[in-house]
This record gives sequence, C-alpha cells and structure tokens, in this order.
Amino acid sequence: MISKAYQRGYGAEGPVIDREWLTELKDGLILLSGGRMGDVGRSLLRGNSALVDECVAFYEEHFSDRYYLELIRTGRQDEETYLHAAVELAETRGLPVVATNDVRFINSEDFDAHEIRVAIHDGFTLDDPKRPRNYSPQQYMRSEDEMCELFSDIPEALENSVEIAKRCNVTVRLGEYFLPQFPTGDMTTEDFLVKKSKEGLEERLEFLFPDEAVRKEKRPPYDERLDIELQVINQMGFPGYFLIVMEFIQWSKDNGVPVGPGRGSGAGSLVAYALKITDLDPLEFDLLFERFLNPERVSMPDFDVDFCMEKRDQVIEHVADMYGRDAVSQIITFGTMAAKAVIRDVGRVLGHPYGFVDRISKLVPPDPGMTLAKAFEAEPQLPEIYEADEEVKALIDMARKLEGVTRNAGKHAGGVVIAPTKITDFAPLYCDEAGQHPVTQFDKNDVEYAGLVKFDFLGLRTLTIINWALEMINARREKNGEPPLDIAAIPLDDKKSFDMLQRSETTAVFQLESRGMKDLIKRLQPDCFEDMIALVALFRPGPLQSGMVDNFIDRKHGREEISYPDVQWQHESLKPVLEPTYGIILYQEQVMQIAQVLSGYTLGGADMLRRAMGKKKPEEMAKQRSVFEEGARKNGIDGELAIKIFDLVEKFAGYGFNKSHSAAYALVSYQTLWLKAHYPAEFMAAVMTADMDNTEKVVGLVDECWRMGLKILPPDINSGLYHFHVNDDGEIVYGIGAIKGVGEGPIEAIIEARNKDGYFRELFDLCARTDTKKLNRRVLEKLIMSGAFDRLGPHRAALDELAGRRAESRRSACQSGKRLGRRICLAYWRKSRNKLNNPMPAASRGRNRWCWTGNVKRWGFT
Repeated sequence: MISKAYQRGYGAEGPVIDREWLTELKDGLILLSGGRMGDVGRSLLRGNSALVDECVAFYEEHFSDRYYLELIRTGRQDEETYLHAAVELAETRGLPVVATNDVRFINSEDFDAHEIRVAIHDGFTLDDPKRPRNYSPQQYMRSEDEMCELFSDIPEALENSVEIAKRCNVTVRLGEYFLPQFPTGDMTTEDFLVKKSKEGLEERLEFLFPDEAVRKEKRPPYDERLDIELQVINQMGFPGYFLIVMEFIQWSKDNGVPVGPGRGSGAGSLVAYALKITDLDPLEFDLLFERFLNPERVSMPDFDVDFCMEKRDQVIEHVADMYGRDAVSQIITFGTMAAKAVIRDVGRVLGHPYGFVDRISKLVPPDPGMTLAKAFEAEPQLPEIYEADEEVKALIDMARKLEGVTRNAGKHAGGVVIAPTKITDFAPLYCDEAGQHPVTQFDKNDVEYAGLVKFDFLGLRTLTIINWALEMINARREKNGEPPLDIAAIPLDDKKSFDMLQRSETTAVFQLESRGMKDLIKRLQPDCFEDMIALVALFRPGPLQSGMVDNFIDRKHGREEISYPDVQWQHESLKPVLEPTYGIILYQEQVMQIAQVLSGYTLGGADMLRRAMGKKKPEEMAKQRSVFEEGARKNGIDGELAIKIFDLVEKFAGYGFNKSHSAAYALVSYQTLWLKAHYPAEFMAAVMTADMDNTEKVVGLVDECWRMGLKILPPDINSGLYHFHVNDDGEIVYGIGAIKGVGEGPIEAIIEARNKDGYFRELFDLCARTDTKKLNRRVLEKLIMSGAFDRLGPHRAALDELAGRRAESRRSACQSGKRLGRRICLAYWRKSRNKLNNPMPAASRGRNRWCWTGNVKRWGFT
C-alpha cells in the first residue's frame, strides 16, 4: 500500500493511502487513528459528528478490535482538545485507545538540531516568521516512567500499547536469496550453465589459439579450472545469477550497446570469460576465481558491469521487458550531510552572513570522506577559531549533530534488483512527487538482507568515447574496403602504443592522463601489459606513500636486487607468484597465492586470511600467524622464515589491490592508448565530443591535437555536425554542439536543411531554409562569432549586423503574410529579401577580432 501511494503521486501532504485500499489487505493489520491529523481526529476538531460516525463505522466493520484511537500529548496546538474528544468518543463507541508520542528525534536536547534539519530541507531560516512550526520539544523517545506520568489519567492507553506489541508477530526471512527463473527449456539451470560455459570456452580457445595443435596443448588447465568453477557455482546455488548477467550482456553486444571488458573481482572467473561476461583471460594474467566467489564464505557473487553512458538505460529497459516491469527496480540511495556542506547549510539556516559561513567551510579540506573530526586534526585554524569565537563554536557544534544525517533520497548510480515476483513482495517502493522513477525504499545493503540480488549497471564515459571513435573509424574503413575494427581483438603488445606510453603522451587516455600518473609513467617506462596492470595498482596513496613504488621502479630497471619478497627473507617457491611485479607484493591475489604456496591454504582459506589482514584484528592475526607457520613447517619450510614472510605479507596486504579490477581497467586504458596511437584523429574527436560541454577541457584537448600534428577545422555551417567528427581528409571538424548557446534543436534544423537542399550559399540562404523559432538571432550571433560562417565570405562583424536585419525581416514578413497563406507569405518575404541585397554595411570593414588562431576559447563563448 505504501508503494501504491508513492506510485500514484504525492498529495498536498505527501503520499496518501486510500481508505478503500485497506479493505483489500486488512487481514493481519492493526490500525492507529493518527491522532489529531487522522481522518477521525480532523473531523472531531471540526465538530463534524456525521463524518466521525461514518469513519468509525467503516473501521469497526473492517477491523473490529484492531482499530485504536491514538492519543498524543506533545504540547502542540489542539492536542488536548482532540484528546478529550477522542476519549469521549472511545467511551461512547467502545473503542480502545492507545498512547503514542509521535517521536521525531531520540533525545530531548536534539530538538534544535531537528528544527534546523527541517529548515534546511524546507529552505527557511530559523527566525523566518513564515517558517512552519509543526513540531514540539516533547517529540523525543520518552522513557517508560515519563509515559506513565504523562498518561496517568488514562492508564488503559499505556496498557494497550503493550497489548499491540504482543499482537505483532512478523517473520522476516533473512539470509535467503531470490532470483527470477532463467529460461532454460527442459534443462536444469545447473546443466544449462555447464552447457553454455563449455560452448563459450571452446569459442574463446579457438580465438586465443587458432592452431589446433597448440590449442590441444594449452587447453587442459582451462578445462580443469572451468570444471572447478562450475562445481562451486552450482553447489553455492548461483547458476541463475551467471545466466542472467550473461543474457543482458549478450543482448547489449547484439544491440550496439558497448560493454566494458570487466570490472572488479568478477574478471577473475573463467566461467564469466567463457560466457562473455568479461573479456580478459584470467589464466593468462593469473587472476583468481576465489577472490570473486569464495566457496568457504557464502555470499552473493557481484558483477559490476560497465556500459556506455549513452545507452545504459536501454539495457535496464530490456531487463524490465524480459522479467516484468513490476519485478525490476533501481535502488534508492540516501544523500547525507557531509562536513563542508553541513557547515554551509547550518550557517544559512542560523542566518549568518555568507562570508562568515564561507570562511569556516573553506577550512574543511575537500578530500573524499572528510569529516569534521578529521578536519579539526588536519586544519589547525579550525580548533583555534572554534575556541576563540562563540558564534563559530555554536555553528560547528550544531553541524556536528547533523553531520551524516540523511538529507535527501536519490537513485543509486547503477544498482538494479530483479525479483522472481513483484518487487513489492520483497521491498516497498519510493517515487518522485509525480509518481515516476520508482526505486526500492531499501538501500543497496538492505535489499540484500531482504533477499533481493543487486546487479550493477554502471555507466563508463570511456566506453562511449571508444564507441564514437569506432563508428568514425569503421566508416572510413568501410569506404576503403576494409573490415570493421574489433577493439577486443587488438594485440596487447603493440610497439607504437608502448612507445607513446613511455613518452607519457597519455592525455585523454583512460586512467593515465593525470599529471601524477604521467610522472609515474616517465619513471617506470612500462613496456608490457603487465606493467600497465601494475600502473593502475601503484597509483594510489598507499603504495605512493609507502615507498613501494620506488622499490618497484628500481627493481624493474636493475637498480635494486629482485628478491621474493625480501633480500633477507625469501623463498624460491614464491618466484612464480611475485616475478610479474619484480618481487613486490602488489596485489591481493598475491597474498592469497603466497599463503597457498608456502602454507598449504586453500585459495578460499587464503581469501579469508587476506580479509583478516585487512581488518587488522590482533586476536585473529595471532591465530592466522600460528596456522601459517604450522602449514609452512608441514611443507618443509623453516618456521622462522615463514613468520618473517607472514609479517611482510601482513605489512603489504594493506596496500594490496585487486588485480582482477586492475587488469580489466588496464585493458580499457590500453584500448584508448592503442586508438590514440593508430587512429589519433578519430579518437581525439570522440574525446572532445565527450567533453564538449566543458570549454576549458576542449581548449586543452585542442592544444593536444595541435601537439600531435592533427589539423582541426573551425566550426563550419556547411561541414559541421553536432559532435566533433573527422572528414575524408583526416581533419577534425569542430562540433557545432560545443558552441555555448547553440543547442541540439538549432543544429538539427541546420543539418536537416543542409541534407535536403545542399550547402548554404550565404547567411540569407540559411535563414530562408530554417525555422526562425529554432534559429533565432541569438543563435545566429553565436554561430557567426564562432566562425561558423567564415567560409561564406564576409567579416563576422558585418554578418552579425546583417543577421539582425535579416532575422527581423523574415519575422516581419511572416507575420504580415500569416493570414494570406504560405505562398503569399513567401512571396512577400522574397520581396523583403531584395531590399537587403545591398552592399555590406560599414561594419564589414571592421577587423575580425575573433580569429581562429589563438582564440579557441571563443568557440565556447566563455
């Protein structure tokens, strides 16, 4: 019923449950009247006895002794008047009463914080006389003694609160997971997964090893790994999950929606690779399945899937169509008051001047996850002004109370749940005020407790860039009679790409374009894909601050001896595990493999060890250290050496990164690097299109294009499109959509007219062939001053003046001829046109101030 109320849309007081709905689901319900704000309460206060009788008769008929008149004493207007009337009604009609307190905050001293929170939400200042004052200081969680004292004159109201509690008995199922049934014909879900996985692996092996003899030699470890994974997946009861993910990813690929090669620990699954959920061979890069799905720790698998930003919603729509719209929903997320923002919000509500509040909030560092407590440690000025200024102290004290409190509800970036039946069988829904865009009222953690399985449909801008670049590349290849480029099939050892990488020419390359990353690349000089995987893992605060990065670089370049893992404490059995990272423990998977190799841990047990090291619980670590040493001794390894290596592993485990995620994102980085090296014009055009709403970024990318020796043509009314594109001569044509103030509507009108009747001859020709409602004077001015008409001849200043005259002429002509019909209107307009065929006005002699060279910012009109 709550879901239905939200889906219908909000009334004046928010979502409302209709009384008639109660009759449909009345079994098992206990109703409280809502006090003075319920239908009976309002009718009592208005003296409408007829409506009171009608309401009570309805509730008595359908709920009998399960309907209670609610009594509240919080000191608000009309409460006592209502209470006496309700008690009298209860005596007259034999209705039970119950005492409640309409609790809005926990402790009595939280009232001021509550009022400020409400004022933040409603947009009022605290001293605004128009601010609604709907709450009282008494709406806190009263103790039993307080409630007994408050209702000493109506003891049965308190007795009934206990009676209601006794009557409530709800069984909540936790720890179970519910998935929709995936269609498998007459096969079981388990057998169908095995069939699809083996078929998929065969296709993968044929691609990886085209030579049959080589394939026969290489396949045993793949078959063995596949069988192990399938056994675990089926035993844990997750075959349906893999099949559901497989289906919507395959649908995406079949319908032109770009999908990422993988994300997170899921890239370590060979079954996922065989089903084409991921595109990275886990055996080639030593990725572990147990890091994704641990048979010794039952938890749902969790594939995070990246889709093209533009087309992600198409995939969610497909899933809703396949499993039923009432069975699919996105997930709610709750925005909370963060440190810097809560200071600003509280300061505004308290009525402080903007400058005063701004000065304080700017002292809070902008780091992610920053709290007021951390800010006081990081910024010495904060505690100083806190102690010195009473107003600052009061503001920050209140901000501390509200920090972390929910401020608003929104939609999770990518979380989607798919239920076997209606979503409302498992979770209530929340909608916006119009009843649109439903999301679960449970957040991403609570939906899992309720038994729903979360699927992450994430949008990745880089996939959109790659897709746009491939569209331009394949259009050119088609003209040249070449087959389309398959970005998933490019070699991972391309010399041209790595030469560019070693020069740190990585502007616009995914994950590798920041200044800090470029400095790291110059020092590391990566020359293979494994080095790129390491780059993603190394460029994080932990490794950078620990000295690990310096050791890694020195070992790679022979300036430091490679040891496995330490010169004093190493073992030859660890060389295969640590050789790809020059003996440095860089990945979480290496922590697991060390435990397996030295001490005989299963990979599932090793994953538990890795988690324990991350949590740093002394008791658990002491236990694990003992198990590690004992296992090593059984393998003939000295106990002291084992403990020393354990301590080294524990130290580096905190810095360890998920190699599966690092490898998957390194692949996306490599794909963008390869495109920049081999198809620079198309790639840079796609990148500028993705950033065309940010003029400053476009300016920087234009500089990069010039550095690369690419030619960029200015905006042009006859060759430009909404996006940046590459012409037949390999030149980048500036996207008209990047000109601020020129939206999609005018550009669509221009392109439609151009496609219909050919190139525009001059400004008047453009005005004559397009709708002035879409292409008004303001838009024309933007186009002229950006240089979009430069190839048509006159100087921009002259065109700007002429644009105003001609736009006005056309508007006047059409208004005068409106009653005479289209033909007469056009004839009158042509007559007006002749009056404008004069020499260019004097303004045309003016210098073209906004020339192309050196004034790229003007294209965006910053």
